[in-house]
Amino acid sequence: MDTTAMHIANGIVNGPVSAIFAVFAVVALAFCVRQARADLDDRLAPMAGLVAAFIFAVQMLNFQVLPGVSGHLLGGTLAVILVGPWVGALCVSTVLIVQCLLFADGGLTALGLNITNMALLGTAAGYVLVVALLRLLPKTPAGLGTTALIASIISVVVASQGFVLEYALGGTTELSLPWISGTMAGVHVLIGIGEGVIAATTVATVARVRPDLVYALRRFRKPVNVEVGAAA
Repeated sequence: MDTTAMHIANGIVNGPVSAIFAVFAVVALAFCVRQARADLDDRLAPMAGLVAAFIFAVQMLNFQVLPGVSGHLLGGTLAVILVGPWVGALCVSTVLIVQCLLFADGGLTALGLNITNMALLGTAAGYVLVVALLRLLPKTPAGLGTTALIASIISVVVASQGFVLEYALGGTTELSLPWISGTMAGVHVLIGIGEGVIAATTVATVARVRPDLVYALRRFRKPVNVEVGAAA
C-alpha cells in the first residue's frame, strides 16, 4: 500500500474528532492572522509568498523512506526561521489547503487534523527549538543551518505524534497505539533528516546572501549598544 507520510486521508479518524480539530485549526489560524499583522511589513510580506511557494514546490517531491512509504518536506522549521512563527504557520496552512483541494493530498474531512499536526504543532515545536538553539549556537549562516537541521528533525517527529493523539481519540481501526507511535516516530526521524538537510541548506544560503531577510536573525540578534557623549 502506497502511503504518503503525515497526510491523513478521509476516514482514518472519525467524524466527531475530525470536526473538533477542524474547529481548533480555524481558531488557531485566526489567532495567527491576528498576531501576524504585527510582523508583516514590506520586507516580510513578499518573503512569506516565496516561502509558501517554496514549501509547496518541495512538498510535491516525495522521497522514499521505507517500502510503500514516502515522505516530503513539512516546512514548519524552515518557515519559522525565515518568516516567524505566526506567518510561518499561515504559509504551511495555505500549502496544505491548496494541496487538499487541488491535488487530493490529504482528505477534506481530515484537513483540520493535517493543519493541526503540520502547520500548528510542527511549526510551534520548530519555533521553540529554534529559540532554544539560537541561545547556544552562533547566529551565523553555519549556526543557523545547524539549528535548522536539529529543529527540523525533532519538530517533524513531534508533528507525527499529533496523529497518534488524534488516532487515540478517534481512530477507526483497531491498531496498537504503541506500535503506531513507534512506527510514526521511526519513519519521521528519517523524513526529518531529509527535511533538515533541505532546510539547513536553504536558510544558510539565504542568511549568507541576504541576512536581513531572515526573521530568526533579526529577532534574536542582540542589538549593539553604542555609548554617545562618553568623551568630551
